[in-house]
Formats: sequence, structure tokens, C-alpha cells
Amino acid sequence: MKLSLKKNYYILVIVVFAGFLLFGISENVRGPAIPQIQSDFQIGEAQLGLLLALNSLGFLLACMYTSILANKIGIKATTIIAFIAMALSGVCLFASTSFPYLTASFFFLYVGNGMLEIALAIIAAQIFKNHTGTMMNLSHFFYGLGSTVAPIMAASLMGWEFGGEELGWRFMYMIVLSLTILPIIPTLIARFSNEEEEDGEENISIKKLMKDRIAWTIVILLTFGVTAELATASWLVNYYVHVFQWTIEDASKILSLFFFFFMLARLFLGPVTDKIGYIHSILLFSLFSSVCGIIGIALGNDGAIVIALAGAGIAPIYPTVMALLAKRYAKGTGTAITFTVSLMGIGSVVINLFIGFFIEAINALSDRYELLMGGNIGMQVGFAFIITTPVACVICCFILLKLFKKEGKFV
Repeated sequence: MKLSLKKNYYILVIVVFAGFLLFGISENVRGPAIPQIQSDFQIGEAQLGLLLALNSLGFLLACMYTSILANKIGIKATTIIAFIAMALSGVCLFASTSFPYLTASFFFLYVGNGMLEIALAIIAAQIFKNHTGTMMNLSHFFYGLGSTVAPIMAASLMGWEFGGEELGWRFMYMIVLSLTILPIIPTLIARFSNEEEEDGEENISIKKLMKDRIAWTIVILLTFGVTAELATASWLVNYYVHVFQWTIEDASKILSLFFFFFMLARLFLGPVTDKIGYIHSILLFSLFSSVCGIIGIALGNDGAIVIALAGAGIAPIYPTVMALLAKRYAKGTGTAITFTVSLMGIGSVVINLFIGFFIEAINALSDRYELLMGGNIGMQVGFAFIITTPVACVICCFILLKLFKKEGKFV
């Protein structure tokens, strides 16, 4: 079947939008699942931090080789492999009977997620040549949509009864991840270009990026932006359950509200990024989320809505950085994305390890010296760190503005 350019464009848009939707769902069903996983395997916060860090490591490894794989076998085959890997990881999670097996299954899932992330970013950079900021944010709106429905979907599925017993997190993961088979159909139909080669990928290299101060600042900015997003998704439910004794269902609703604001921001704020500039946009959004995070933590049990509102500021950071990379490194966007996301993955591994061990260490010191016992002070301090990480994004934006001013460029 021969497709017209217009029809092929729309099919590729469906692949990108559906891919980001399922990506958001697969990453954020873990919030409600984590308390049950901790209970089933009797693991503490340090082990949980290790689990999340290994997830990030799987994501990182996939990011490092996906661009190379796409050049070898094509972006179509790479995307299909990513979807299949995610579906198979659901089966592995369902069959997990020990913590090492569980860890390996999550690692496999995040390898698939990492491959999908890079593949979708490359496809989006190829097809969204006009209004790049708007279209990147719209694409990631579907990630936000998936993230919004994921916690409620997960909590609901885990509570369903079958044969007199609740389905639990294992069945939930298998059902949710089996959905990733569906986007394979439009992926098989669509035609994919080889624009990376045509545009002169050799004009930018990892060696050049390693010497580029702007590239490194973007990496740091993205690392803290993604930490604010993913660590909030991982720890928010635990925070309200363990610190304020909320039910998993109620805490999951706040996480869904966080991603609801997150989703709306990506839907409506894309044109703002194209109008006022990518760096200024990230600066304003990061500042907003920082203020919300600080106020939400200060209000404690009553600050949940303000914490959720912080999602509106965190949401545009990632897609706007992708748009910035597409414009800054027009010849070699795939290389720039791989460099940035891979190093961001290393940062995520380090930060996830730090958060888990930091929470457990603070709690251990509190118990040892009988300070604020019963208040789970480690979780409070750890989550305060997570929700205020956009402050680092604000600092990076000021540095980028200074560097671009030296170059005489404004992006």
C-alpha cells in the first residue's frame, strides 16, 4: 500500500501520540503499586531507591544504544522492538517471585521505555519542523494524559476482584503493558525517513558535545527537570501514605491531579514556548513549580493541592528542552538527544540512589537519637528535596541565557 505524504504524516503522528500515551501509563502506574510491592517483598526505602536507580540504569543503557540501533536497522524496527519489549516485561513482572527477579523485570521494562523514548524523540524531531515547541509539547501532552489516568487506573485494577481475590499489582502490570502491542499496527504501516543521515549527522559529534558548555548545562537542567517529574511520580503516594496516613486510593488521586495539571500545561503552554523563547519559558515554568513545591511542603497535610499544581510548571520542561535541542543542533538532533538523555539517565541513577538511602539514613538517625520519632522525618525531607528540584532548573536557565548571550544567539 502506497501512502501519500499527508497520510503518512498523520500515521506517524498517531505513532508518536500513542507511543507517548502508553509511555506515560507504563511509567506512572508504579506509584500506587510501590506500597504493595514493598509489603509483598518486605523491602525498605534504601532497597526501593536501589530498584528505582536500576530502572534508571536500564533506561540509560537503552538511550545509549538506541540511536545507533536505529541507524543500523531503521527507526521502524527499533520502535517495534521497544513496544514488544514493554509488553514482554509485563509478563515478567507478573511472574516475579523474588526481589532480584522483580528488579530484573523492572530493568527490562525500562530498557523498553528508554528505547521508545529515543525512538519517539527522533521521529518527532523529523516530522515536526514547524512550530517545534508547540508540537513537542502536544506530543508530550499524551504522556501527561497517560500519566494522569495511570495512578487511578492502577489503583482500580489492583482492587478488582477475580475468583474472590484482588488482582493486585502483578495482574495490573500485565494488563496495562499488554496495551503496548496496539501501536505496532500503525508503526508497520507507516514509512519512515532517514533524515538523520541526509541532514549531515557528521556535523555534530559526541566529542564536540563533550566540549560544549551549553550542552552540559542543558544536561543538568534536564536531569533536575526529569527528577522533579519522575521522582514525584515514584514517591508522592508513599509520602502521603507514610507521613500523613492517607489511603493509597486518596494519595493516588493527588498523583493523578498532579498529572492532570501536568497534562493541561503540555496541551496549552506549547505556543507560549514558541512565542517567548525556549529558555525563558523553562525559566518561568521552573520558577512556578519551585514556588508551588515550597508552599506545598510548608502546608504539610493541607498542601496536597499545591503540590499537584506544581505539575503544571514541571510538565513543559522536558518537551521544551527537546525543542531546544532540535533548534540548537539541527544537523544531528539524534546525536544531541542521545547525548543529553543518556547523561540525564546517569544523573537519574545517582539521584534515585541518593533519595532512597538519604530517606532511610535520616529515619535511622531520628530513631537512634529519638528525634521526631513517628513522623517519618526522612520521607518528609526526601520528598521536600524532590519537589523543589526545579530550583536547579531556574539556575541552569540563567546560565544558559548568559552563554547564549555570549554567542549572540537567543533560543
